[in-house]
Amino acid sequence: CFNSGFSCDKCDFETNLCKTLHEFNLQSGWIRRNGQSGIGPPYSDHNGNESAYFLSLSPDMQSSSATLRTNVFLPTDEEHICQIRFHYWVSGTLMVGLQKHSEDTVTNIWQVSRELQSQWKANTITINSTEKFEV
Repeated sequence: CFNSGFSCDKCDFETNLCKTLHEFNLQSGWIRRNGQSGIGPPYSDHNGNESAYFLSLSPDMQSSSATLRTNVFLPTDEEHICQIRFHYWVSGTLMVGLQKHSEDTVTNIWQVSRELQSQWKANTITINSTEKFEV
């Protein structure tokens, strides 16, 4: 999230989970793995690197849902925008939601369902919020 001037937290999962995301919890259904894990596709990250790590639903969660939440971001304005760029490989449905500090509900701001090609794709979402928020 470019949320304080031009700062950018890059997140590649090589050593751990990103600072932006809550502490990694294996119970949540997500696992940190690479293409050599023997679980199945994808067999590499978005750059074609078989040993690079990414997050994936654990095999026993394939028919269920799992959530990842970011830490709290500060409000956005003309000088402080928030853009989140991510790479994804969808075998079900992937949704990105926004929860503002004053709201109990999560608003769906982007969604994609399984497409015919099994391949990595990229997306950038720009978020505007006058109050603190999580994604």
